[in-house]
Amino acid sequence: MIDLHCHILPALDDGALDLADSVAMARVGERDGIAVVCATPHIRDDHDVRIEELPARIAALQRELDDRGVRVRIAHGGEVAHFAADGLSAAHLRAVSLDGGGWILLEPAPGPIADELGALVERLAERGARTIVAHPERHAGAGFEQQLRALAARGCLLQWTADFIARADPADPDALVLRFAREGLVHLLASDAHSSHGGRPVRLSAGLDRLREVCPPAWVAWIAEEAPAAILRGEPVSPPW
Repeated sequence: MIDLHCHILPALDDGALDLADSVAMARVGERDGIAVVCATPHIRDDHDVRIEELPARIAALQRELDDRGVRVRIAHGGEVAHFAADGLSAAHLRAVSLDGGGWILLEPAPGPIADELGALVERLAERGARTIVAHPERHAGAGFEQQLRALAARGCLLQWTADFIARADPADPDALVLRFAREGLVHLLASDAHSSHGGRPVRLSAGLDRLREVCPPAWVAWIAEEAPAAILRGEPVSPPW
């Protein structure tokens, strides 16, 4: 499996506290069957993340994992905040795309998803970037479903947090995200993990198991394996359903 959204780089943003924390996070992912973790530090004004330093930071973490026998590859990426995206140069935009393949993990502005997010997606497309919308479950509001459908119609992929999906109750008719899953509005799962000391774990399997309860097996296989691999290869991706 591939985790497309993880704050695993040490002592950088609000993610891993130190190198030991990063290694522990990778070990959790390895036990869950995750082979690749995308390092996606926050790209926004309130975190001093210098994009040109990311390759060296990723290489240093990879060396540590290799030395410790942790069989997880760290891929390049970033979680690009809505208000930071337009200000990135073409080189920086490419550098924070997932594994350099041109797919941007986009963090919506705080609050409900608004029309401006769709306009930003169009501007990024004009610059040659494809968009994944991170953790939409945190941005529900009036017209939430309509906004999600409009983003999907623009070619966006919707990345939900695996732990959030895992906690949804399939017996609850009001479990909105599971209805969205049945209707094809769940495209990707990722951990959005920040530390091994607490919070969301580097784990995808529980969320995928929940999806298997409500979605056809072929859909879950696409979400779990086919789509993330194609994203890292930089290929166009659209849900087969």
